Amino acid sequence: MEKNIFLPTTNMEMNEVGWNKPDFVYVTGDAYIDHPSFGVAIISRVLESNGYTVGVLSQPDWKSAEPFKEFGRPRLGFLVSSGNVDSMVNHYTAAKKKRRDDQYSPGGKAGRRPDRALIVYCNRIREAYGDVPIIIGGLEASLRRFAHYDYWDNAVRRSILVDSRADILSYGMGEKSLVRVAELLDRGVPVKKIRDVRGTAVLTEREYTVKNAVFVGEYDQIKTDKKAYARAFKLQYENIDAISGKTLLEGYDHKQLVQNPPMPILEREELDKIYALPYARTYHPSYEAQGGVPAIQEVRFSITHNRGCYGSCAFCALAFHQGRQVRSRSVASVVEEAKLLTTLPDFKGYIHDVGGPTANFRYPACDKQKTRGVCTHRRCLTPTPCKQLKVDHTEYASLLREIERVPKVKKVFIRSGIRYDYLMYDKNPQFFRQLVANHVSGQLKVAPEHASPQVLAMMGKPTIEVYEQFKAKYFAYCQECGKEQYLVPYLMSGHPGSDRKAAECLAWRLQEWGYTPEQVQDFYPTPGTISTCIYYTGIDPFTGKDVYVPDYKEKVIQRAMLQPHKPQNRKLLSREKMQTKPRIGPHNQRKRKKDIKKGRKIKKDLHY
Repeated sequence: MEKNIFLPTTNMEMNEVGWNKPDFVYVTGDAYIDHPSFGVAIISRVLESNGYTVGVLSQPDWKSAEPFKEFGRPRLGFLVSSGNVDSMVNHYTAAKKKRRDDQYSPGGKAGRRPDRALIVYCNRIREAYGDVPIIIGGLEASLRRFAHYDYWDNAVRRSILVDSRADILSYGMGEKSLVRVAELLDRGVPVKKIRDVRGTAVLTEREYTVKNAVFVGEYDQIKTDKKAYARAFKLQYENIDAISGKTLLEGYDHKQLVQNPPMPILEREELDKIYALPYARTYHPSYEAQGGVPAIQEVRFSITHNRGCYGSCAFCALAFHQGRQVRSRSVASVVEEAKLLTTLPDFKGYIHDVGGPTANFRYPACDKQKTRGVCTHRRCLTPTPCKQLKVDHTEYASLLREIERVPKVKKVFIRSGIRYDYLMYDKNPQFFRQLVANHVSGQLKVAPEHASPQVLAMMGKPTIEVYEQFKAKYFAYCQECGKEQYLVPYLMSGHPGSDRKAAECLAWRLQEWGYTPEQVQDFYPTPGTISTCIYYTGIDPFTGKDVYVPDYKEKVIQRAMLQPHKPQNRKLLSREKMQTKPRIGPHNQRKRKKDIKKGRKIKKDLHY
């Protein structure tokens, strides 16, 4: 491998490239993977392209401040991220059990980063260098930027900016924000004076005033009053768009958190430039002896073509992090990346995925979003598609065909991320047929998530009938092209709004499909989602209405109902005096009556 293709990760490597000290030291909780699917790679390469030097300090030993002195005091400051995933989500399952592995660490071994990594890292940096500028970013910072419910503490924690003692918090996709902060620091502006950069949050004195700012509440009230928490979340969610979003304030004793409006999102030409930067596209060679880093396997031969998502699923934090406006790369840019992948030594002819937050989104949901921002009062796709929604797969279909024409590319697959309701709303079936005929590698994963109308409405998902219509068309097209392919539905149990009847509704539907799920995701309350707000408060923040929230025991039972074939679940359901298989659903009840009326044989495998 070419020498110095990676950014320096040690003092020795820094000396080899001829630096006395870097402009920035980027501290990350992940192993260093220089690939555009990882935030540390994108941010450091963007800064490099703007003339700044960046050293990467990956997974430092946090038990003392010494490892944080590897590069010396940087000229401009420290950038700190917990990695691609919130450190608590990385460490614990939805049942709060310790995970045994870490896909973002060498050899997949857990224990290479602390719990609440951002807070720990920043405090160690303060021990080492006192008042050095510290800018935090990434998912953990972005989703914890306000007072937030913490599932692991079962309490409302302060903004992570307060607890970390950092100077600036960069939220969302931080390329523009961090370049602007770097420019100001480079000009000699003290970090405490950098207060109004869009896409950032800072702590100021109460005397600091901002015109047209919205006050979301005092932390002391938000942490104890669930109605105040729900109101604060609603205001935060209504101001996540770069066009319509206002400055938000949150009170902390004699200080206030100031979140500046979101930074305008990257347009197509800007995205193209970012994805054309000179990434090494793999993990640092120092990890080879430890077995590499597992996280690269999923993305090594995959391409990200878009950002943002207007799907607005309640349990997803994308709206709070990337925003609801979609932007995509040009066809030429994506094709160039595909050509680059074919030059990698282990390329075997297959592009594993061409996707993003939602694979089949290429443009904003409607023309209005470009000038007025997203609607704060409704979702684009549910409960029914907005009349202004533009449904068009033409460019995406063309993009996939262009990649297929690249020499050495045998097949282009889409593994997941298809928004099936959006696909069903397309009156032109061309892309659906193309998807089934050319881009499914044996099975397609989609996310109906549930079957109960009340739960789906709470989740922001379409009715189960839309999924069943999609399913029927999918298999019809499979038969049409002579392929035996499968459909794998993602399912979630225990979501707010799911009572026992709702769980039975999903169990009935699974029985009707003849589908026995091997994996079911139990709802996991993570920072920055509507569902987590509801889980903690029992209140829908947008309507103010009370919502049923299953407790831990009920969540265990509801999950067991979806997998009654497992011995431990059979025992649990037996103790609860429930059938190990769910009662027959309403559709099969009607079918049974019809079968009896017409003298048909009754199927024994259905529990009428």
